[in-house]
Amino acid sequence: MELERLIGMLKDRTPVILGSDQFIKYSILLPLIHHDGEIRVLFEVRAHTLRRQPGEICFPGGKIDQEDRDEQHSAIRETSEELGISESTIANVFPLDYMVSAFGTIIYPYVGVIEDYQAIKPNPAEVAEIFTVPLSFFKRTNPEKYKINFQIQPEENFPFDSIQGGEKYNWQTRQLEEYFYRYEGKVIWGLTARVLSHFLEIISEK
Repeated sequence: MELERLIGMLKDRTPVILGSDQFIKYSILLPLIHHDGEIRVLFEVRAHTLRRQPGEICFPGGKIDQEDRDEQHSAIRETSEELGISESTIANVFPLDYMVSAFGTIIYPYVGVIEDYQAIKPNPAEVAEIFTVPLSFFKRTNPEKYKINFQIQPEENFPFDSIQGGEKYNWQTRQLEEYFYRYEGKVIWGLTARVLSHFLEIISEK
């Protein structure tokens, strides 16, 4: 391969996250509403008939479809479908930092305002119930934090004789910090709590 041709293949290339073509991509929306004179955060309780994470508390969202214009449209579409509202009632949608997980997923979170709270009619196939929490509660409440330790477990025929140190190789292990918020018997944790905490950090900085 000629050097000029090789350079030509590289110079206009836009870098992405290595291996991201193998990742499953999701978009979610942190919904804000103005109700009873205050800003509140809306949460869903996942339907108990769902295969993944039934009964857990989450934000609206789901897998990005090929038909979606972009990640933001995916978050709006999923919110519209799950809450039974028109896409036009979801306004002021802005991106938060996206997340690359250790489990082969990329999550694109957004924050937006649902303008007609009374129009919400949750889809029972996906949503068991909804509830709201005053934003002021989260602004004055620090989350509980607990660590999860990941363990390295090479498969049985791993070629230890091909690496320095063999079976005593000093693997780099890592921890994942899980956040928990508790409000009137509801436990908000995991990805939902992490996105919520990130949002709170942003508005605290401002």
